[in-house]
Amino acid sequence: MSTRAMSPVLVGRSDELRRLEEALAAAPGAVLVGGEAGLGKTRLIREFAACAGDRARVLVGGCLELGSDGLPFAPFTTVLRGLVRDIGIDGIAALVPRGDTGALARLLPEFGEPERDEASGEERARLFELVLTLLERLAEQSPVVLVIEDAHWADRSTRDLLAFLTRNLGAAPVLIVVTYRTDELHRGHPLRTLLAGLERADRVHRLEPARLTRAETAALVTALLGDEPPAGLVERIVERSEGNPLFIEALLDDDGTLASELPESLRDLLLAGVQRLPEETQEVLRDASGGGTRIEHALLAAVSGLDDAALTRTLRPAVAANVLVVDGDGYAFRHALIREAVHDDLLPGEHTRLHTRYAEALEDDPALVPDGRLWVELSHHWKAAHNAVWALVASWRAAGYARKALAYAECLGMLSRVMELWELVPDAPERIGADLVRVLEKAARTADLAGEYERGIKLASAALREIGDAEDDPDVRERRAELLALRGRMRYQMARSGFIEDVREAAETLPADRRTVLRARVLSTLATYIRFTTNIDEARAAAAESYAIARELGDPVAESHALCTLFCTDIDYTDGSLLDEIAQVAARSGDHGALMRHAVIRSHFLEGAGLHAEAAEVARLGKETASRFGLARTDGTFLCINEAEPLVSLGRWDEALTVMEQAMAQEPSVTTRTSLLVMSGEIALFRGEPETARERLERAAQGTSVQSTWLKTQDYFSTQRLRARLALADGDPAAALDAVLGVVDRPGLPDDARYAWPALVLGVTACAEIGPDADGDLKRIEERAAGLPRLGRLQQAHGLTFEAELARARGVLDRAAWDGVAAAWERIGDPFAHATALMRAAEAALAAGDHDAASVRLGTAADLAAGLRAETLAGQVADLLRRTRSPQRAGTAPLGLTPREFEVLRLVAEGRSNRDIAEALFISAKTASVHVSNILGKLGVASRGEAAATAHRLSLFREAGAAR
Repeated sequence: MSTRAMSPVLVGRSDELRRLEEALAAAPGAVLVGGEAGLGKTRLIREFAACAGDRARVLVGGCLELGSDGLPFAPFTTVLRGLVRDIGIDGIAALVPRGDTGALARLLPEFGEPERDEASGEERARLFELVLTLLERLAEQSPVVLVIEDAHWADRSTRDLLAFLTRNLGAAPVLIVVTYRTDELHRGHPLRTLLAGLERADRVHRLEPARLTRAETAALVTALLGDEPPAGLVERIVERSEGNPLFIEALLDDDGTLASELPESLRDLLLAGVQRLPEETQEVLRDASGGGTRIEHALLAAVSGLDDAALTRTLRPAVAANVLVVDGDGYAFRHALIREAVHDDLLPGEHTRLHTRYAEALEDDPALVPDGRLWVELSHHWKAAHNAVWALVASWRAAGYARKALAYAECLGMLSRVMELWELVPDAPERIGADLVRVLEKAARTADLAGEYERGIKLASAALREIGDAEDDPDVRERRAELLALRGRMRYQMARSGFIEDVREAAETLPADRRTVLRARVLSTLATYIRFTTNIDEARAAAAESYAIARELGDPVAESHALCTLFCTDIDYTDGSLLDEIAQVAARSGDHGALMRHAVIRSHFLEGAGLHAEAAEVARLGKETASRFGLARTDGTFLCINEAEPLVSLGRWDEALTVMEQAMAQEPSVTTRTSLLVMSGEIALFRGEPETARERLERAAQGTSVQSTWLKTQDYFSTQRLRARLALADGDPAAALDAVLGVVDRPGLPDDARYAWPALVLGVTACAEIGPDADGDLKRIEERAAGLPRLGRLQQAHGLTFEAELARARGVLDRAAWDGVAAAWERIGDPFAHATALMRAAEAALAAGDHDAASVRLGTAADLAAGLRAETLAGQVADLLRRTRSPQRAGTAPLGLTPREFEVLRLVAEGRSNRDIAEALFISAKTASVHVSNILGKLGVASRGEAAATAHRLSLFREAGAAR
């Protein structure tokens, strides 16, 4: 190979460059650049970066290949290190909230030690939020291009952070560009799932450079040769390379012609350029291949045994031949495929000795690689060198570093390697200072943090088998209790049976007379889980004991959570005084989780008490607090439920939908998503969009089916409520009743009254439409309601609604009762419920023949429905208003008819049947028949048709005539 082996110009990529430029102009957004190895993805990105560099800040980080090991957050660490060199630590501090860069210490040691030692999902969420904030603040100065190269090698943590950033870009001009090899993505490759998810997001586009055409291949060969190629050369290269730029470059011989002996395989093709180099250069390249695609100069010098001058001299031919390229203070292979070919060409003995030299060099001088890579690299090299002892030690240390960096999946991977090597190292406990149970415990906790619950359950179970009972050893009992509680939590996350039993056993394992923080927290968890059953007394007792222990020990975190659990075991919506104590304890603890839980519970209580405006404000302020803690997309997303629900109650539906859309964009948990889908589905139904409501119900039902055995009252009852509303809208009261019976059959759950009342009202409505055939179910619903309290004005309003609707189902239209219901909803500030009650009161007035009273109520209801854009309700109100328009307001009617007979004649003129007339006037079909007979007699006609003709001839009903 000569120095011409790399084209001085980029060929055949003008369209791809244009699309990248367009994406930058339209930022925020992301471009996924995929293609087979050798297509020139890196070259394309470098060309784009060079073009965009004068108007945007370009940040580049690459995923590193290191066998099967992932380096946690490797590309983001590289990006952050480059920013430190560019604007300094103080410059970065000026861009993040409160100048707090503590979380970034998990990615780069230059920021000191992390502000918190513990590893948790909360800390990981704060780290992700901080990285996003940093990018967005940088973009306020100039557009930012974040390039993540070779994502097919990305570790799990890098993939998670990349997904988070892509999905949560705000309005700031940030363009994320991701490159990856499509030919590396086998069926089970983890990047496949990420790419599929990202492509569904807005502003994310896929870009797949194609192989070069014959004309483009000719242009590339011409550029490489610096002259027109000889006749026939291009055709032979096209045939052999199939348009792959890397192969085109590799096929050209030293003299710029096609290699005289075409290699039989791709590996031979890539090695051909290496084999033409001096032997000493080839030797160093073999050394370099053991360090990955990129290697620092100092590390390569240590491994090769050459001093700086000798190493530089030896590598110069490789750089000139474009096998290696200079990359900062190190070197990178021109293409990863070249490194793979060189490394794979090593004999077994060479392979073992090379990785041993790497490991020994790093042991002698850890500064040869950036901090953070040391233990992962040592684990990789010692394992590749078949040294189980030092591979185990390094893997244990690497796991600790990954945990500190909140890279839980990578930590779990290293702990798995420790367990894999355990039997090969007889003195393993002494080597790492931990027995196998400790390793299993740590792995189970890490699996929990990584969301690998299935694996975590197995690890916790293995640790429990290993640890045994040891009833006489208090320390062992505590370890068993912790493992049982951990396994219970993971079973809960997977909706697996046995989660309550695990936590209950954990509590029983801890002696009642040994009052510890662990016992307080286990009891609090037990109380929380038991709340999903009807054993409220057991939940209350566990929460009370947890609170007593926490207060005795002076642990404000445990005390705050115990108080919250105690409050939630049996919420009294007439008394929220305990919330003030919870607020004080949470503030004293300074614990983010405790503060967030208080915001959730207070806003939940206020909404349940009918204080909608106060509930929305508390939830909104809670979201702001979550944002300050870096938890906007975790706890803040959950609080969106508690902000949207009161906004729906207040009739501020557009605001509620905006809040819900923002929350759904964060891909929330199953239960959070269920609540959001149900609320948005009800608004869609109220606004005359039943298909949208049906789609939301279907998605919500998928979540409830996953957790059907222990689903929260709120999620299950609200889903059944939407199901009933849709069925009623479809004219299928039997299906609506079936949905409500699911609520009737599940009494005694926590917060039962709050969520059961509105569902039971719909059940009575369904029974009213079905008629006498539903009397048995109506009695069941009435008995269920009789057992419900009416705590707070919201439940009282639901109770009044239930009573009025129950009377209607029994044929009694009580206008006074419905007026009382309307007044109750007006006081609470729920315009939809208020308008619905007014419509019912108007129906009662019409049934009594009081059209004026009906008009007054319907006028108010119409205004309320119009303000909400509640199309379905507005239509029903308009229909009733139309029925009040008749000339007999003074109590008289023409032709000797009574006002009621005149109203019946109007409907007969419209072609209505007796059944239709009965439904319209809220009378029985038999009564309607009597009225029709009387009308025929008074008009002196023999049939309904003659009666209608008489009415039209006399123009008694101009609207009906016009309609006909």
